[in-house]
Amino acid sequence: MNREIVLDTETTGLSPANGDRLVEIGCVELINQLPTGKTFHKYCNPQRDMPEEAFRVHGLSADFLADKPLFDAVAEEFLQFIGDATLVIHNASFDMGFLNHEMERTKRPSLPNDVVDTVTLARQVHPGARVSLDALCKLYGIDNSRRTLHGALLDSEILAEVYLELRGGRQGGFALNAQTTVSAAEAVANIAVAARRPTPLPPRLTPVEEKNTKHCWKRLVPNRSGPSMAPNSAINSVCCLRALSRHLLLAAWRPAWPDSDDRSPKNPLVPSSGAGNRPAG
Repeated sequence: MNREIVLDTETTGLSPANGDRLVEIGCVELINQLPTGKTFHKYCNPQRDMPEEAFRVHGLSADFLADKPLFDAVAEEFLQFIGDATLVIHNASFDMGFLNHEMERTKRPSLPNDVVDTVTLARQVHPGARVSLDALCKLYGIDNSRRTLHGALLDSEILAEVYLELRGGRQGGFALNAQTTVSAAEAVANIAVAARRPTPLPPRLTPVEEKNTKHCWKRLVPNRSGPSMAPNSAINSVCCLRALSRHLLLAAWRPAWPDSDDRSPKNPLVPSSGAGNRPAG
């Protein structure tokens, strides 16, 4: 089972080293690159003011965040949700920098999870193209009209769609739940057995085609007989046509063959079984 967590954060600025703090975490779970419908979403009180530049990006004010829990209060729930899954993040160094800064502030070790940076992945898949989340949505025809402001959970949901496209094709609508997962035994039990047709299909050959096939068959393969070689068989019709094609090719290649040397006088369409030398020339 391949478990991945698509993750995004919102912050008060660009650098935790300058005192900026994490204010929102959003996560979407994928299993085998299929969305399960499970998410994680928390706002965090940064214990500081909200710069106007950051507010214009995500719309989260200091007043709105004032009664939200501190990161320390949601950290264990967050860690339990992500577990040891691979983290899928757009511009991963930014988000991981803030997350590990918050982990350090609360005396926790840095996140050990493997990380897929979708910016790097997008540059590999589309060299020279713009790789912002909005640009990739436009490239793949993903609706991001709800994204009037940045939001960690919304951006994670959109990034999950983009990530699936980058991996080779969207799997939207296939949430893993009790209705869509079955055991191997159930899968075998659900295999349908095709029923026989109540009325056989009509022959594919017209009466004229069947007559011509029988005639061709008798001339080209006079010694074949038996039910398995019935001339009205579609397979034998193909064999007949192959034999006729071979004869025509040989005739074109050796147009000067005399009947007495290379053809049976009784059946001029079938090469003689007796010895015969190819004439010079």
